[in-house]
Amino acid sequence: MSERNFAGMKNLDVVDYLQTRRSLSVKYMDDIAPSDAEIETLLKTAARVPDHGKLFPWHFVVFKGDARREAGDILRAAYLAEDADASEAKLDLEAERFMRAPLVVMVVSRMRRGKHPLWEQFLSAGALCQNMLIAANALGYGANWLTEWYCYNPIFREKIGLDARDNIAGFVYIGKPTAQPEGRDRPNMAHIVTHWQPNIQLNKGDAEYDKDKFDFPQAKIIGVGDV
Repeated sequence: MSERNFAGMKNLDVVDYLQTRRSLSVKYMDDIAPSDAEIETLLKTAARVPDHGKLFPWHFVVFKGDARREAGDILRAAYLAEDADASEAKLDLEAERFMRAPLVVMVVSRMRRGKHPLWEQFLSAGALCQNMLIAANALGYGANWLTEWYCYNPIFREKIGLDARDNIAGFVYIGKPTAQPEGRDRPNMAHIVTHWQPNIQLNKGDAEYDKDKFDFPQAKIIGVGDV
C-alpha cells in the first residue's frame, strides 16, 4: 500500500501551531519520557524532510534510561580533557548533562558521497532537528535543540562512535513540561524581507542583527577536505 502524501492541503491550524511553537528550557522538563511508540513517531516524523538526492545524510543516536548516565562517563572524560584543572563538582555537573531530560536524541549530519553539495546535506539535518521539535510539541512534550561544547569535543565524538564524516547537528532534549516558556523577541520582518524588483536594495538585516564587537564565528565543520 502506498503512503499518504499531501501537497497543497489547506490547514490554518498548522500555520497557527508553527507561529506559536516555542522551545522549552531543560530546567522546565520533568522525568516523563515518551513511550517507545512515541519515540518511533518522533524519529519517523523528524526524517520527513527535504533531502536532495535521497541520500538520507543524517542518523540518530537515542539516549534514554540508564544510557543517559552511562554516557555521562564519556562526558566526564571529555570535559577533563578540556580542563585538566576542573573540580570534581564541575565534572559531576558535566557528567549529568543528559540527565536533564528523560529523552535525549543526538542528530548527526552524515556526509554522503554523491553529486549534491554538502551544504544541502547539512541543511537537511537542520530541517530534521526542527521537525523533531515540532513533533515533540505535537505529542504533548517540551523540547529543546542544544549544541554545547561536547558537540565538538574529539574525545566525546570518538568514544560515542563518530568519525570524520559525522557532524553533530545538535541534541534534542525532550520531556513533559512543568511550566510554559516565556515569549522571546522575533525578527522584524520588514528588516529581512525584500519583494524584489530591479535595482532594489535588499533588506538583509545586518544593521539590526549583526553583533557588535564580534567577528564571524568559526564554522567548526568536521572532516571537510579529509573525506
